[in-house]
Amino acid sequence: MAEQSFDLIVLGGGPGGYVAAIRAAQLGMKTAVVEREHLGGICLNWGCIPTKALLRSSEINHLLHTLDAYGFAADNIRFDIGKIVKRSRAVAGQLSGGVKHLLRKNKVTVFDGHGKLAGKGRLSVTKDGKPVADLAAKHIILATGARARVLPGLEPDGKLVWTYKEAMVPPAMPKRLIVIGSGAIGAEFASFYLNLGAEVTLVEVLDRILPVEDAEISGFVQKAFAKQGMKILTGAKVQGLRKADDSVTAVIEAGGKVQEIVADRVISAVGIVGNVEDIGLEGTGVKVDRAHVVIDEWCRTGEPGVYAIGDLTGPPWLAHKASHEGVLCVEHIAGLNEVHPLVPLNIPGCTYCRPQVASVGLTEAAAKEAGHAVKVGRFSFIGNGKAIAMGEPEGLVKTVFDAKTGELLGAHMVGPEVTEMIQGYTIAKTMETTEAELMETVFPHPTISEAMHEAVLDAYGRVIHM
Repeated sequence: MAEQSFDLIVLGGGPGGYVAAIRAAQLGMKTAVVEREHLGGICLNWGCIPTKALLRSSEINHLLHTLDAYGFAADNIRFDIGKIVKRSRAVAGQLSGGVKHLLRKNKVTVFDGHGKLAGKGRLSVTKDGKPVADLAAKHIILATGARARVLPGLEPDGKLVWTYKEAMVPPAMPKRLIVIGSGAIGAEFASFYLNLGAEVTLVEVLDRILPVEDAEISGFVQKAFAKQGMKILTGAKVQGLRKADDSVTAVIEAGGKVQEIVADRVISAVGIVGNVEDIGLEGTGVKVDRAHVVIDEWCRTGEPGVYAIGDLTGPPWLAHKASHEGVLCVEHIAGLNEVHPLVPLNIPGCTYCRPQVASVGLTEAAAKEAGHAVKVGRFSFIGNGKAIAMGEPEGLVKTVFDAKTGELLGAHMVGPEVTEMIQGYTIAKTMETTEAELMETVFPHPTISEAMHEAVLDAYGRVIHM
């Protein structure tokens, strides 16, 4: 088989890989992408996008059952879980096809198969155990992503114990559900099934749900979930699962007491591990730490000419972080002058449960632990005209500033559409604005975003509407 040469090979066609490939092609590099499953990766096919389609359906179901508050009435409201899943899969399929078109448009060569490092500057591609191609390039970017972490005793079986994949395509609607893990994935699935009428128990080993978020925001969401009817167990450990024909009994220890909860299905959402196996890392200088590849600020591994981006590397494990890494990695390879390393504290995080959660930067506790004297501002949506008019008055914006310099250290939001609004604070952090610029910014009225302004004003004793 004749070896094919490229300037850059990207192993993995997810949100990091395909974006890196397109940017490389824009810069004049002859580029190849090797993808073994589906272009767009987990995010587009089994993560970010289709889950948002599912959550949209659950939000509509909630709205239809609260029509009276808006002056409407409807009878016999029902849903078809099969159609909800079908729509979600169609959305993913449409966008996956879009990625294929973008790569073709940018003249990126795509190889369908499993890629593996095969010596310095070389990568072999196989499909179903048969050779597909031998590739060579001066630069190779590893973007193989990650998969669900499996804990002993909680192994998914695809029927009674689900990973995110099975949870996205339920053959029937479970009446009782246990979700283990309350990070973004767990919280979103718990919210989705709760809003479709399931009895949901959310189990978290730490002392609060959404543990990476500001404690005040986590507490707000926990109260909201409980008000909606969700059962929440924190500081809890699942000791084991007993399976019957069509149900699961979880043995859970919490607060020094052991209880048993019976459910139709269990979702395990206890984190991810990088796909570091069988990609040829053995005998290279690539270092793996806790199932993730170690990189420097330019995404370089310990092996010359080999780079890594996205979920394969360290946190935060977010699609937009992967895409940004892909661009900066390629631009650094190309020798562009205006390339800056990624600043993790400037990466926003979003959770699309009900209520939504969004944040960027340091939490209040982390800011204090880092030695900052802080000024903290808060503004509740109950003081926001647009939120009240929408019938969504439950929400909070919290800002954390350095008391000496006025630097915005962090911003944390919970409520309707905050995942769309967080970018305002993200731009502010990236541009290193202070409270002065934010206070002088004119926010449109009536919008929920006015709460962002008021939270800044509150930090400096100037809040108007609270």
